[in-house]
Parts: sequence; structure tokens; C-alpha cells
Amino acid sequence: MNIYNDYLKQIENRKEQGLHPQPIDGAELLSQIIEQIKDLDNEHREESLNFFIYNVLPGTTSAATVKAKFLKEIILGESIVKEITPTFALEQLSHMKGGPSVKVLLDIALGNDADLAKQSAEILKTQVFLYEADTDRLEEAFKSGSEIAKDIIESYAKAEFFTKLPEIDEKIEVVTYIAGVGDISTDLLSPGGDAHSRSDRELHGQCMFEHNKDMQNELLALKEQHPDKRVMLIAEKGTMGVGSSRMSGVNNVALWTGVPFSKYVPFINFAPVIAGTNGIAPIFLTTVGVTGGIGLDLKNWVQQKDAEGNTVRDEDGEPILKETYSVATGTILTINTKEKKLYNGDKELKDISAAFTPQKMEFMKAGGSYAVVFGKKLQTFAAKALGIEAPQVYATAKEVSIEGQGLTAVEKIFNKNAVGTSGATLHAGSYVRAEVNIVGSQDTTGLMTSQELEMMAATVISPIVDGAYQSGCHTASVWDDKSKANIPRLMSFMNDFGLITGRDPKGKYFPMTDVIHKVLNDITVGDWDIIIGGDSHTRMSKGVAFGADSGTVALALATGEASMPIPESVKVTFKGQMKSYMDFRDVVHATQQQMLKQFGGENVFQGRVIEVHIGTLTADEAFTFTDWTAEMKAKASICISEDDTLIESLEIAKGRIQIMIEKGMDNAKQVLKGLVDKAETRIIELKTGMKPSLRPDANAKYHAEVIIDLDQIVEPMIADPDVNNEDVSKRYTHDNIRPLSYYGGTKKVDLGFVGSCMVHKGDMKILAQMLKNVEAQYGKVEFKAPLIVAPPTYNIVDELKAEGDWEVLVRYSGFEFDDNAPKGEARTGYENMLYLERPGCNLCMGNQEKAAPGDTVMATSTRLFQGRVVKDSGEKKGESLLSSTPVVVLSTILGRTPTMEEYEAAVDGIVLTKFKPSTKQLVR
Repeated sequence: MNIYNDYLKQIENRKEQGLHPQPIDGAELLSQIIEQIKDLDNEHREESLNFFIYNVLPGTTSAATVKAKFLKEIILGESIVKEITPTFALEQLSHMKGGPSVKVLLDIALGNDADLAKQSAEILKTQVFLYEADTDRLEEAFKSGSEIAKDIIESYAKAEFFTKLPEIDEKIEVVTYIAGVGDISTDLLSPGGDAHSRSDRELHGQCMFEHNKDMQNELLALKEQHPDKRVMLIAEKGTMGVGSSRMSGVNNVALWTGVPFSKYVPFINFAPVIAGTNGIAPIFLTTVGVTGGIGLDLKNWVQQKDAEGNTVRDEDGEPILKETYSVATGTILTINTKEKKLYNGDKELKDISAAFTPQKMEFMKAGGSYAVVFGKKLQTFAAKALGIEAPQVYATAKEVSIEGQGLTAVEKIFNKNAVGTSGATLHAGSYVRAEVNIVGSQDTTGLMTSQELEMMAATVISPIVDGAYQSGCHTASVWDDKSKANIPRLMSFMNDFGLITGRDPKGKYFPMTDVIHKVLNDITVGDWDIIIGGDSHTRMSKGVAFGADSGTVALALATGEASMPIPESVKVTFKGQMKSYMDFRDVVHATQQQMLKQFGGENVFQGRVIEVHIGTLTADEAFTFTDWTAEMKAKASICISEDDTLIESLEIAKGRIQIMIEKGMDNAKQVLKGLVDKAETRIIELKTGMKPSLRPDANAKYHAEVIIDLDQIVEPMIADPDVNNEDVSKRYTHDNIRPLSYYGGTKKVDLGFVGSCMVHKGDMKILAQMLKNVEAQYGKVEFKAPLIVAPPTYNIVDELKAEGDWEVLVRYSGFEFDDNAPKGEARTGYENMLYLERPGCNLCMGNQEKAAPGDTVMATSTRLFQGRVVKDSGEKKGESLLSSTPVVVLSTILGRTPTMEEYEAAVDGIVLTKFKPSTKQLVR
């Protein structure tokens, strides 16, 4: 059976799902389609023409290469297709975004046919995705006297690819749609369980609103009723897009409500309009900008104040909110992009200037941030080639420099890594292009990242990136047919692109399913580094890390740069002394609780960098804090460490990177060896005092300062989804932190989970010691609820084996993972025993294994959103309570939440953390 017939079979199968033919990205299929087009008598010729013109993915896909080659033949008259004239062929090339299409356009523009050269040059003037090979050709032709090349370069210098685009509409009418009340997780827009389909945009679009067909039909009805308006998706009384960047979530919103990118490129839409009463989560807002969308902070519900200006609270102490204007579904509003205000008819509702900064308006005009980034690089090239100063076309980068004011840690990092600035010292609010040191891609968004790289015609990682890693952690627990089809292809692409990959396409080293954040935390060996990663938990304990959508990751890989405002910072310091029976996870939760209490319920962390003066904790345990800052809705976080602590962290990182090298994971460019060398250099700088660890200036300015009193942390702290709260907006929020005693030792626990990026080697050792303690106390270890344990990395497993702790865990377990026979399907039920699972994300991700519907899960995870770790049943809502390792372990042994007496006995003699506030000066 030939490949085309297979494609027709696939089309019939998709019809049954209400889907169109899948876009073509493979050379073999498109080559056969072209042969059928050339055969005038072929029974499939008409449909083949349609597939060729309207259903081929652009960029650097192998299909795009074949398509560009055939279009070139048509343009040059080497092939005749009556339905595709040379002019039409050129038009199609203009929509293919770069790579092989740009090569063809350059071939023709620099060729001998003057008329075709001129037509091709006009199209090239609209293109921005050019790389060194393309610009080198142009510059060489220009230097050789080519007038066409000169004309193109002069156009690039003026940035006509941007200036000649239509301006964004002054007035944009929208009709509102309330997608939910309270914080809306990106899981609602793109469920984790559907991660396997993200690269198939039309198929993935069916999961919008977690497959809720009623909501989908309501949205379609709104569009039909208001064909001249855009639909604005809203999180009422909450924040939109919490939890992750989820490019697939924005893609889904754009697919349902946005503007088609090109009539020749199916299912790629842009410019969605998204809003929230409490704005949009920072990481998700970045993704909205990638697509040229509009993200609004509505503030349509505000805290009521009394006559003295104090917040009015209900009987539970919660602020009472008052609606200032309605955005109920079906409300027609007007976004005035010139005045930067939101209107209902003639009534002004809200200043929305934060959504229409000069940079964001450029993204909207260009159709997304990529085009702006590449456009600026192209203009810089052209101006240099012509020997002129680049005309000021794009908005001047905002530079905020305050004389006499010191720098926060994040301001110092951005000043070090900034490019293209005036040289002034920059403070928060400045808009900065910055070089990126480390980039991470994970497997459920990596397929989209690879697509984005193909779409922007990138073929190799930027040479200024120190290191990049592609993980296999989100598909680690179940190696099913979907994973077998997708992940090897992803690993091969990323390995060829220049990343270190968890799986070796050549099979020389054993597949690693290590959690992406843990690997990045090890390979980040610079406290002044900038890290970009394809997951919201890209929050390193060294340097400053930003979780990002798959497209921003692709941009960082291709260009080695990221562009963003320097965020404000909130300083967190500690006082007091920890109780011996407290875990550092309790400090993390207490930080959130005490911050909210200190600021009257206002989350001062949201959208800002948390500068935590951690001082004495090495990278592993410090990561527990930085990792959780995603749940605090922070933009990022930075650990301020003592020099000796940083040295210890770097030595650990060196050792783990060396193990990766010994396993054969380094590439031809010896990226991993380079990181070891960088770590050694940094250690020497620290030991000699040549360059101490990163610290803020004593006179730095912060948005707020939070002091955490360790003396107040007297019992374990649990993040509770509060699933039965009468106020829907207060369910599934990470801000609801409760002490262990709240549950009275009586709350039934159906399943426990120790794993995800929030645990480290120390947690595994605590687990082993607790099991021995329980056996000594009760004579045996008997689980009354299942306990799932998933170490985050293989390195940790190896270290535990060497130190004897893994043997302890195996002795008490009923299941140990076998890499030679990974599970092919998810479990549907658990026995009351300990399961030692393969390193990776496991339950936390929600895309493979789950708890039974309606279960109450006690987990070390980060996600408590509805449907993530556990779904609701018909009788009971599923609950995902988040706590420390000791609480999880004891809850599964007892089958319920423990009392304080039971908890203290179980952790007796175990050193849970060595954290104490630093006594050294952590400012300059």
C-alpha cells in the first residue's frame, strides 16, 4: 500500500472524528502528491492539488523543502501546472515563512531573469525569517554589485517588512465569554491528558474546555451571533492561565476565537483576546504575546473598603469583593487601542494601557513576537551591510535608570546579559533583550517547540547558548504507543538541532526520563545566568529562570536571546528558628501564608521576582522554594546564597554533569564538558574572592519586603484545593494553606504521591528513615493507602543505591520499576502498598497515570487543579492536597491525615532540613 493511500485512510478516520485532513509535513507523501499533480490523468490529481496548495506545513519541514523545490520549477517554467501560475507559485512561497522558501526566493532574485528577480525581490522584502546563510548570500551579492541585492538590503534597513504592515485597528469590538469563575488553569484550555495531540492542532482543539461540548457550542453560538466581533475569553473573579505557559492552550483559544494566519496554512490562528478579573498569569501572558494576542487585566471585582479605607471582610476573614462593572457572557465591549481604554458603549470601564505597551502593540501588528525579534535582527544586519545607522522603526527599548539607586539581584543579572542597550544602568521596568545561557525543552511541549523551530526556519542551536536539554520526563511513567510514536522523533530532531537529549536517537546510552527542572538545576552552573525552559517550573536555585511557552523556548534556542521587561522584585528574608520536626516544604507553604497575611490578602508576589535570601541551603533543597514560586504566581525567583553554599552546590552539579558525560550524553561540541569547565572556573572565582556570589545592593529598591517568622511554623502546612467552598472562585487556589491540625487526624487519604520536581534526594532518604521508624514503632510497615514514589532523576536513584537507601525502599515496596519493561499502559487501580516508579513526573503531569476519580490524594506535587492529579467522581470531588514528604508517607500508612503526636513520632531522629537564616551579610 503506498503512502498516499495510507493518507486517504487516515483522512477517512479523521472524518469520523469530525476532523479535516492532517497537514502534511513529510517529504515522501508530498513527493507522491506532486507526481499525481504532474500526471494529468491521475484520479487523485484534483485533490492532490488541493493538498499541495492548502495543506502543507511551512518552514523547514521536509514537506516544505519539497514544495519549495516544485514551486521553483513552476516559476522557472521547468514544470507546467495550469492551476498554479508562476505568480501564484511566488505567492505561495511568500506564505512559507523561511528556510527552503527563502532559499528559492533568493535563487530567483539573484538569477538571470530580470522580471522574475524583481517579483521575487518584492516578496523577499516581506520576509523576516532569514538566517546567516541567507543574509551571507545577500551581502555577498551586494558586494559584487547586484542592484537587486542592494534593493532588498535597503528595504530591510528600513524594516519595510514591518512598516508596510497594516496598523492594528483603533477600535476592536469584543463579545465576552466567561470560561470559568476563579483562577483558570491552562488545563482547562489544553488538558494535560491530551498532551500527545498538541502538535496536531485541529485534533487538540477538540479538548478545549476539557472536552466540554456544551461550552464549545456556547462559544460557537456567540461567534455566529456576532460575526463582526472577536470573542474575549475571561476568568471571572480570578486569574487566567495559572499553572503553566501552555502554548497549546493559547493555540486552542486562537483556533476557536482568533484570526487565521494564512489561507495556505491550516489551523494556525493568532491574535486571541484573553482576560481575567485578576489579570493573566505572567508565564501565560508571555504566550499570548507570542501569538500577537491581547491580554487584559480587568479588575472588574475589587475589595470593598470601609470609611477608614480598611478592607471589609466576611466572617471567615476573607475580603468581600464588589463588582465595578459586568463582563457577563454576551456583553459587548470595545477595546480602544489608541486611547488604551476599555468601553461598554460610551462608558469608560478601565484603563488598559498595560496591555498596549509599544512592544506589545508591535507584536500585535507583526502577528506575534517572533516576527519582531527576527525583524530587529534583520534590520541590524542590513544597516551594518550598508554601513549606516539603522533608522528608528521599532519602539525605543524602555530604559529606566535611577541615579543613586542600587540593584536587585535580577536587575544585576539583566544588566550583565543585556544586549543593544545604551550602556546605562538599568532598573526594573526597563525592556531588555538579553542573552540566554541555558534552555530546556520537555517532551509534551517539545513537539510544539520543534514545530515552531521548523516554522521559523531554524536548523541549529544558537552558538551563544551554553547548554540546552530535551527531557523525556512528562511521558516517563507510561511508555505507550503515543509516546513510542512521538518521543523518538522529538529526540532525533532536538539531538540534530544541538540539544543534549534524555534519549539517544542512536541508542548508545540508556534512556533517561529525568525531570526537566532537576536536570536544568544541575546544568545551570552560573549564578548570573538566564535560563529559559518550556515549563512553568523552570525556576532554578542558581541564576534566574523563566518558564516559557514552546515558542519562546524555540526562539531562545534559535537566537540565544529573550526579550522582556526587567521585573520588580519582592525580597524575602527569614527570622527565628525552625522546629526540629518541620520540613523545608513547610517553610515554603508558610511563606505564602505569611505573605498574604502581611499584605491583607494581596499577593505581592504575582508577576514579580521573588528574591529569597536562602543563604545556607544547597541547590537541591533551595530548589524546593524556587520551584513553588510558580504556584505563588511569581514571574521568577532568585536564591541569594552564601559563597560556601554556592561552591557546594556547584560541586554537586559538576559531579552530576560528569555522570551524564560518562553515560555518553555529551555531543560533538562537548557542551556538557563546557559546563563542567564553567563550574570549575566559577568555583575558583568564589574561593579566591575574585567574584563573590550574586548579591543585591544594600540600597536596592523592592516592590515589597516580606519577613518570614520561622518561630510561627509549629506544624506541617498543607495547600488545600478547598473543593467544597461555596465561593467557586476560592476553590483550587494555592493560596489556601492550612495547618495539619485543621484535619483533626480524621481526613481519609486514598492515595499518596512522593515525587515530581518538588522532591530531591533528601526526600528519598527521609522516606527510607521514616519506614524504619514506623517499623520500629509498630513492628511492621503496613500501608492503608497506596504510596506512589517517583524519584526525579536517575542520578538520585544511583546515589541512593550507593548509600544504601534504595535497598531500604525496595525492601518495603511491592513494585519496583523495570527499565527493560516499562509500563505500556496506565494503571487503573492501586493496591495498598509502596510503588517505586520510574524517575519522571508521574502523577503530577496528569497526562498519563491518575488517581481514581473522587480520591483524596496527599502529594508532594505542585498541582492541585481540578482534574490534574485526580478527577471528580459522580459522588465526590477529587482532592489533591499538597504537603511535605513526611506528611504524605504517614498519611498513606495510616490511611488518613496524622495527628501532631503521630507525626512527631514518625519523624523522630530524622534531620528533615538544616535550614536556618544566614548570619552573613547577603547584600553588597
